[in-house]
Amino acid sequence: MSLKQLPLASRPREKLLSHGANALTDAELLAIFLRTGIKGMNALELATYLLQEFGSLRALLAADKETFCQVKGLGPAKFALLQAVLAMGDRYLEEILKKDNVLTNPQNTRQYLVKKLRHKQREAFYILFLDNQHRVITGEVLFEGTLDCASVYPREVVKRSLELNAAALILAHNHPSGVAEPSQADHRITRKISDSLALVDIRVLDHFVVGEGDVISFAERGWL
Repeated sequence: MSLKQLPLASRPREKLLSHGANALTDAELLAIFLRTGIKGMNALELATYLLQEFGSLRALLAADKETFCQVKGLGPAKFALLQAVLAMGDRYLEEILKKDNVLTNPQNTRQYLVKKLRHKQREAFYILFLDNQHRVITGEVLFEGTLDCASVYPREVVKRSLELNAAALILAHNHPSGVAEPSQADHRITRKISDSLALVDIRVLDHFVVGEGDVISFAERGWL
């Protein structure tokens, strides 16, 4: 059955226009991105098939070009389009963060960090460098590691902070396992970085740990 044969209220594009993107399932959102199906599958059926093949929307979005293009219904053109969509989302959130004081928009900060880190297959340690009005100077992945850990060096954090003339930092890293609860190593490195930066009068405002579903904030837990 083609999408045009579905009731109007069940068609992904019309459903989005009537109720907003949050009302759609992962398969429906993916169907809008795909636009067309393949022989024997409409766009929604193809989207459902792709989610089953990859295991989740996260895995599909994080797939490299070779893996992505090997799957029926996909190819280089779709891969390029997906990368463009992801990059636009990143840049949109980055512009919002740079416009305002991050402390006045904590939800935007959280969304931005989730978008940057949740789909990474290896652990990455990301830092938002802020000026004295808590506006974003820039954001960088300063350390990347294996599937389980990243080697984080406080002296490198201090060095980069001074280079950028940062007054405060927000730390973040992902847990590829999907479990957001911070480890003892996470607590230790947070303390070491905070203590090192305090020597040059730079504050750590928060440390976010990004998992599959949850995002843990050290500041919200009272750990900073």
